[in-house]
Amino acid sequence: MSPLVAGLLTVGAGALATRGMHIDGIADTADGLGSYGPPERALRIMADGGAGPFAVVTLLVVLGARAAALAQLVAAPPVVVLVVCALAAATGRAGFCWVARRGTPAARPGGLGATVAGSQPVWVAPLWWAGLASAATVALAATGPAGTVVTTAAVVGAVLLAALLVVGLAHHTRRRFGGMSGDVLGAACEVGGTAVLVVLAAALPG
Repeated sequence: MSPLVAGLLTVGAGALATRGMHIDGIADTADGLGSYGPPERALRIMADGGAGPFAVVTLLVVLGARAAALAQLVAAPPVVVLVVCALAAATGRAGFCWVARRGTPAARPGGLGATVAGSQPVWVAPLWWAGLASAATVALAATGPAGTVVTTAAVVGAVLLAALLVVGLAHHTRRRFGGMSGDVLGAACEVGGTAVLVVLAAALPG
């Protein structure tokens, strides 16, 4: 099959494996941010369960970017693809720690967000991001010549961009919603993971 079809199927398999929780989170977050209303209205929209225009466009862009990046990664050796995909998945999930860092209240009582809001020390997420970038660099170097298709600078840049996007998202959603929610956790995961895939796919030679 074509690389793009393989990329789309891989993205679909990932969504199925997580029962669509993270995808639902970024869709609801996009609708909430797109409402341009007070926090109460935004949170009602996010809890509604439907998909508005902002959710649809966001999903098209994020999932499309993921599929296209995976298609581009087909040119890399299989072991490199595995390292890149593992890095993307782990980097996105490390964003959970930043969204739920200490001092961040829950946007609403009940739900996943309320159970983890403010539970993580501020240093945990940066430590995870730094550790993941280092681990990926070491793993790529261990693959020998195959790993040289992705440079250390590209790995560090990809994780740094993901971290900056998650930090920006967490700041903006806290200001707009009055705190964090489970939907924001999912959005942070998708944004961070997608950033890593896109940057490292773009960094491939040729």
